Amino acid sequence: MNTDPPRDLSRDPAASGRVSDPASRAVSDATLLTSADGRASLRMERRLAHPPERVWAALTDPAVLARWFPSEVAVDLVPGGAMGFRFPGDPEPGMTGTVTDVDEPRLFAFTWGTDHLRWTIAPDGEGSLLTLVHTFGDRPGAASFASGWHLCVAALDRLLGGAPVGTGGDRGGELHESYLKRFGLDGGSAEKAEGGCRIRFERQLVRPAGTVWAVLSAGIEPVAGLPVPEGFTAEKVPAGPVTEVRAPNSLTYTWQPHGTVTWELGKGTGHGARLVLVQTGPEDFDTDAALAAWRTRIDRLAEELVRA
Repeated sequence: MNTDPPRDLSRDPAASGRVSDPASRAVSDATLLTSADGRASLRMERRLAHPPERVWAALTDPAVLARWFPSEVAVDLVPGGAMGFRFPGDPEPGMTGTVTDVDEPRLFAFTWGTDHLRWTIAPDGEGSLLTLVHTFGDRPGAASFASGWHLCVAALDRLLGGAPVGTGGDRGGELHESYLKRFGLDGGSAEKAEGGCRIRFERQLVRPAGTVWAVLSAGIEPVAGLPVPEGFTAEKVPAGPVTEVRAPNSLTYTWQPHGTVTWELGKGTGHGARLVLVQTGPEDFDTDAALAAWRTRIDRLAEELVRA
């Protein structure tokens, strides 16, 4: 059984042609909280000009789901019923889940791999208030999930209104970046480490590792023993020679005799690479200054990637 978390929702719907214009601000409220079990909990609301019964059908009928949901869905619509999820054209085995709650036309909840999705529908005048609570373990990936659901719910709204669902998506990454800022996922952390201190940033990016690497290196490929290319540095952080490089996934260089900077570009949500940047230093290492410098540098990288 595949229990990996769902892939990035803002890319897969675009690939399948099910999403609408990302400029359509589909979600009236979005917050990122922490659940009772310590996982991330994304809550999003959307007011729809359609009665709960119609929204319910769109949430539970596989034929309708196939037109706006990020994957094809098979469901046994009873508590404990089995669910299957498969992305169109995906050669990999589909993911599985279990129905946890069914209360027509008010509540539909289920697991998707290790994630849990809870959809509630409440009457709102002549329409409905649709609320999604998506609980998952990968907090740095929250902006990918939020931008993906934003696009999917926009497609649902257009579908229910009889308008073309449309194609496109958050291809530039602007929507992703707006949610990342909104949720405060652009900051780093400082902590004590063996023999000193370290700072760490983990940030979901909107381009694959190869593209990120090309932007950082700017045509100057890093070589062990040589000075690190400027793109991998931050203002007011000294830069020494490269000590280890594995293009396009990691690079380490020294910035002082007892400190290093490491860039890692790994697997993220599917939207792009996941950046983990770590700078280590001695006990008197000015972590506040380093956090500010690297936040500025990573923000600038993110802006470059949106334009890439």
